[in-house]
Amino acid sequence: MPAHIIRFADLRPEKWRNGGGTTVEIASGPERAPASGEDWGWRLSIADVERAGDFSAFAGMERVLTVVEGELLVLTVDGREHGLERFRPFRFDGGAPATAVLPTGSIRNLSLITRRGMFTGYVTILELSKKRSLPLSAGQLGVLLQGDAVASGAGPADDGGAHLGRYDTVVAGAAEEGEPPVEVSGRGFLAVVSLEADSPADSPEAG
Repeated sequence: MPAHIIRFADLRPEKWRNGGGTTVEIASGPERAPASGEDWGWRLSIADVERAGDFSAFAGMERVLTVVEGELLVLTVDGREHGLERFRPFRFDGGAPATAVLPTGSIRNLSLITRRGMFTGYVTILELSKKRSLPLSAGQLGVLLQGDAVASGAGPADDGGAHLGRYDTVVAGAAEEGEPPVEVSGRGFLAVVSLEADSPADSPEAG
């Protein structure tokens, strides 16, 4: 798939069953996870957490959660309490019991969920610069968390690149010969999401 931009304004939020918030799915893949028959092996989304409560369990998966709006989320995972501050990714077992408390009010988070044995996901928060573009490798996703940015090499745009709004996502597709690299420049902060396919030896069923 060629490089492209996912506009946050075009996505539709879905309410949680418990009424505690909403989730907007940004992207997921592959279309069908071949090893398990599940609908996806990874999913990237943004969620608004409006009140304290339990998180949904995702057995056999790993989560990386990053607060992107609001000051603090206190997350108790498997009986252990963690204070999650803004722009600090936190990795935990998706199947473990998890409960959220909002000591400073509602928050918004970026959530990456990956299925063990299929993918391992990483989230890095980087500060953008107008003087030096930030390149994205093939398969990486860049989510603009704050500020003003321009993406070059990510689909039809003028010579200056495509402007990114808050929470717009740049998807650096598989590189093809002759295509320019995908680069992001501007002011603000970008979440760079990387996905690595696990080898068969990493599968819980291996061995």
